[in-house]
Amino acid sequence: MEQRKILITGANGFVGQNLQLHLAERKDVEVVCFTRDHAVAALPAMLQGVDFVFHLAGINRPQDPAEFVTGNADLTRALCDAVAGVAATTGRKVPVVYTSSTQAARDNPYGQSKRAAEDALLALQRAHGVPVHVFRLPNVFGKWCRPNYNSAVATFCHNLARDLPIQINDPAAPVTLVYVDDVIDRFVQLIDGADAALDAEGFATVTPQYTATVGQLAQHIQGFKDSRSTLTTERVGTGLLRALYATYVSYLPVESFAYAVPMYGDPRGVFAEMLKTPDCGQFSYFTAHPGITRGGHYHHSKTEKFLVIKGQARFKFRHMQTGQVHELLTSGDKAEIVETVPGWTHDITNIGQDEMVVMLWANEVFDRQRPDTFACPV
Repeated sequence: MEQRKILITGANGFVGQNLQLHLAERKDVEVVCFTRDHAVAALPAMLQGVDFVFHLAGINRPQDPAEFVTGNADLTRALCDAVAGVAATTGRKVPVVYTSSTQAARDNPYGQSKRAAEDALLALQRAHGVPVHVFRLPNVFGKWCRPNYNSAVATFCHNLARDLPIQINDPAAPVTLVYVDDVIDRFVQLIDGADAALDAEGFATVTPQYTATVGQLAQHIQGFKDSRSTLTTERVGTGLLRALYATYVSYLPVESFAYAVPMYGDPRGVFAEMLKTPDCGQFSYFTAHPGITRGGHYHHSKTEKFLVIKGQARFKFRHMQTGQVHELLTSGDKAEIVETVPGWTHDITNIGQDEMVVMLWANEVFDRQRPDTFACPV
């Protein structure tokens, strides 16, 4: 396997840390990190043998506006000089990926410095044929982004996870976002030889991009927090909500990694709800002592899936119209789902010598006003 050497500037920043972790998972990559602890003069030596550069270093909130120039434009020019030196002395054209910003299109000190950095890289490309990929990234969010700095998502996640207040000046303000994992996926594709996907202005792109308002983002993140008490999750399996939820959870302090759910006990055993969904039912579990029977009811439309994960169980069914009966045995020794069927009354009995533990999924969240559950012993 051919070993490739990757230089990352700004390696200890938000995107840099995520890129380092992804590259550490590969056996064919050696990473060289340029951080604020390094002098700019070290760049030529650090470029020796490098096959790819990710230029992620930059300044976006300096105490002195002059740092915009030194941390963005001047640093990039120094990197370009070093890459040009490699091209001139060895003939090697080391590709450079640069994380610019959509602010580069604006006439403010930060945007001007990012645009100057872009110009330096494009000049390097023209003069030496070095492949350059400039990403004008919108708001990037994900794990390890610094809160209370320049990311509303990071601030909302950090504060709400710690019961701290959040401030929203304009809930209707639109935000365009990209998820850090999608950014890194695109970077890795470039390392592996993928063609650059360019927008109409010639800048490299990351997809998908998401659009939301600041108020919507706050509402979703508040919903993630509230789900621990309501037990109702948002639809966090795809798209923006998947990425936002992963981000929110990454900001949980260690003392919040676990949380309790209500548990209801009686002489038969205990019952606990784990998770409810907006439109795909709910998950729970129950226990039963030896000899105990649970159930003894039927449903018109509700369906359930039972999985015995400990103990031995006997399921009994009786058709409410024909009287047909059916019985089956299962146990925690085999992963076997038992479905309840509308129109059949059913029960489950612990026929073992030890406590029985059963996981349960119902296709709808329990509604006390319309429970669709009618007592009728088998």
